Amino acid sequence: MDLDTSIKEISRVGPSFLRKLGKMGIKTVENLLRHFPYRYEDFSDIIPIAKVKLNETCCVLGKILEIKSSRTWKRRMILTQAIVQDNSSAIKVVWFNQPYLIKTLKQGDVVCLAGKVSFGDKGIFLSNPAYEKISTFRNIEISSLTHTGRLVPVYPETEGLSSRWLRYILKPLLLEFKNKIPEILPEKIIKAENFLPIKQAIWQVHFPDSVAQAEKARARFSFEELFLIELSVLKERLRLNKEKAPAIPLNVELTKEFVSFLPFKLTDAQKKCTWQILKDLEKPRPMSRLLEGDVGSGKTVVGVIAALNVVKAGFQTAFMAPTEILAKQHFQEVIKLLKPFKVKIAFLTGKEDKIVAQKLENEILEISRQKLLDKARKGEIDILIGTHALIQDKVKFKNLALCIIDEQHRFGVEQRAKLSTSRAGEEKLIPHLLSMTATPIPRTLALTVYGDLDLSILDEMPKGRKKIITKVIPPEDRNKAYDFIKEQVKLGNQVFVICPRIEAGNNQAEKDKKGEKDILGWAEAKAVKEEYEKLRKEIFPELKVGMLHGRMKTKEKEKIMKDFKNKKIDILVSTSVVEVGIDIQGATVMMIEGAERFGLAQLYQFRGRVGRANVQSYCFLFTDSPARKTRQRLEAIVKTENGFELAQKDLEIRGPGSLSGVKQWGIPDLAMENLKNLPLVEKTRQAAQELLAEDPDLKKYSPLKERLKKFKKRIHLE
Repeated sequence: MDLDTSIKEISRVGPSFLRKLGKMGIKTVENLLRHFPYRYEDFSDIIPIAKVKLNETCCVLGKILEIKSSRTWKRRMILTQAIVQDNSSAIKVVWFNQPYLIKTLKQGDVVCLAGKVSFGDKGIFLSNPAYEKISTFRNIEISSLTHTGRLVPVYPETEGLSSRWLRYILKPLLLEFKNKIPEILPEKIIKAENFLPIKQAIWQVHFPDSVAQAEKARARFSFEELFLIELSVLKERLRLNKEKAPAIPLNVELTKEFVSFLPFKLTDAQKKCTWQILKDLEKPRPMSRLLEGDVGSGKTVVGVIAALNVVKAGFQTAFMAPTEILAKQHFQEVIKLLKPFKVKIAFLTGKEDKIVAQKLENEILEISRQKLLDKARKGEIDILIGTHALIQDKVKFKNLALCIIDEQHRFGVEQRAKLSTSRAGEEKLIPHLLSMTATPIPRTLALTVYGDLDLSILDEMPKGRKKIITKVIPPEDRNKAYDFIKEQVKLGNQVFVICPRIEAGNNQAEKDKKGEKDILGWAEAKAVKEEYEKLRKEIFPELKVGMLHGRMKTKEKEKIMKDFKNKKIDILVSTSVVEVGIDIQGATVMMIEGAERFGLAQLYQFRGRVGRANVQSYCFLFTDSPARKTRQRLEAIVKTENGFELAQKDLEIRGPGSLSGVKQWGIPDLAMENLKNLPLVEKTRQAAQELLAEDPDLKKYSPLKERLKKFKKRIHLE
């Protein structure tokens, strides 16, 4: 066996465990060796039985005097009970529902036990302790113990795959492979950071001799995993710099003319970001820039200025949005902004036979999909706007120079090349990329998973925008909030009501989840369909209430949004489909049911759906949860206006694993845990930059190059 050997070759790993390990992304011996513990149980202090104390966790060593198994009829539970004695005293031991123990442990066996001391009818006893058989009382080697008597590793688990089983499988593997794992960190980094060499670190991270050794091993692997992410994104940046892109000359007069037609003044932040983008477009290598800005900070205008420069230089632009509603909204907005400039703009989604397009003379007409695709291929469409249907094989451009993508940060060279078609005899050109997001990204994520993108930040709001008043509404104030909403509608304003799910659960899985209410302090999640009926019939019978959710057909969704925009609907009850980009000028109240169920970044996005005009707007966060953590999180959004500060708080409170997208990237647990450690992130980035400056192709570091190749297969930063 070697490190790339499939885990199915490991003895004692049968089909059932193979499936469970596969669910956790563990497919090879190396994957298994790098499945690190997330904490340790400290059972290293073995004490005499006479010194055990009630309610404390302890570790003892003794001989089994007697052991028996019985069934309790009341609770239908199998109890395995033993008496264990050492030189100082004896103690009763009870295991619940582990009937196999009667075959594993016998009278006369010497055992090491670690668990909590509890109190029962007949005095104190060890409750459900970890156990292992040993050969003798004397001269026990810590290294010979696995589940007790030492710092014991506790691993990320899945159903039917326990830490005990993982320890049982891992220990012999480590003994076999610890000297075969190649060192991937450069010697100078190991010396500078005083890291354990790989052969020591891999053993100490799983079965440490002490807390200090465990911390040293984890420090080494934390650095290593972040270092691999940094190398991955920085190498992608180097790769991109070798590609060629159309050089778009900066047209100052055109840009000034566009700005003069705007009904508002650009903020200083918009001017600065526009300049950064236009200067990037001048270069003959592909731009990869992320335009990050609070909701309502004016990202679309900046993107349109870039598109206009591209179009008037004789090239095409593709503009993608994550949903059809948002794509159509961008289509209408771009038409409006570019009306004076005779630009040919078209709209394409993945579902419709008829496509809305705009002719040169500014009237809107419908043409067939095939006709539209032909026009794009011939270069007769300047800006094609749509969903990710634009990446389909059938969509070709004559001379695509810019991809603008809303709310999807990752869009690689291959995807861009797929959109672009070179003209006959020309070298292959890769379009520039401008990605836009209103989701605030903490600095640590900007340096790691988005490290191949240049960052432009719109940190200034247009003049005249009023601060949105945000309040947490307890259950007893619900009716006051309803009265306030009625007053707002009387004034001609509109309201969003957000619910966590579409309909109330009635299947077994939902019933099983009811335990969440007790554990997390959550009430049952409000459902859009039920809430819509309740608000329409009982609370606001005199008002026009509409409903929107992701299972509706496209045309149905479009009609609802159009009616809401045209004020034919007063209150729109919706799921999170309105989270991104929806622009309703008349909406002044955002009411969020079950606010504790959404992340801070999501709540921030919802809040940004109101306050789009200069009218005072409000965001009401409804929660029935008494949990302190819920209160802490919701207070954070009440007090914080700046999205970047909020992103940092979200990272601190929930950790990076809860942030949008991060779970799907396949980032290892140790790296995930350290994505909020800014000094460590900066240190690994610096080390990666220095190494690539010295050796861009890692020719002198073949084990590192090989490990990076495997690592990139496991993570997918999209």
